Amino acid sequence: MQNEITAQFLREAYGAEAMAYMRYKAWGNAAKSEGYPNVSRLFEAVAFSEQVHASNHFTRHADIADDFLVASLANFGKGSTADNLVGAVAGETYEYEQLYPAFEATAKQHGEGPAEQSFSWARQSEEVHARLFNTAREAVKDGNDMQLREVNVCDNCGFTLEGEAPDKCPVCSVPKARFRAF
Repeated sequence: MQNEITAQFLREAYGAEAMAYMRYKAWGNAAKSEGYPNVSRLFEAVAFSEQVHASNHFTRHADIADDFLVASLANFGKGSTADNLVGAVAGETYEYEQLYPAFEATAKQHGEGPAEQSFSWARQSEEVHARLFNTAREAVKDGNDMQLREVNVCDNCGFTLEGEAPDKCPVCSVPKARFRAF
């Protein structure tokens, strides 16, 4: 890692994704206890994707070892499943529309290819997450659990999709065997 701005962005993205992982685990448990097993399963799948993103950001930062204060913008707290889904949609939308495009552009400008790739992979996943959470939000708003087929997550880049895993990941090209089903 040559550029301090890109390194800072990796730390911020790591913090945001690590917090999202924990938040979605808690929100998934809340959804399950409120009688929304499919919404709970969606939170569990997306939590795994966020864990993959955090790991990727951390790995790209591996050549810098020091103590850092890592601030991250994130929805905090636990409300009803309906409220949690509003927060999830807002957070994922912010990440794919604003945060990751800016981080990607900066990494590209500074020639930090591995960081740019990590940001790109996360951005592509976050757009899918926002769409899935919005579908869940609409169902819960009407008092229903969402209809949800199997959710598959790539363990290399975090790409998430509803339905059967493809023969290779459309984002990072790893084989189907690298997808985890939820």
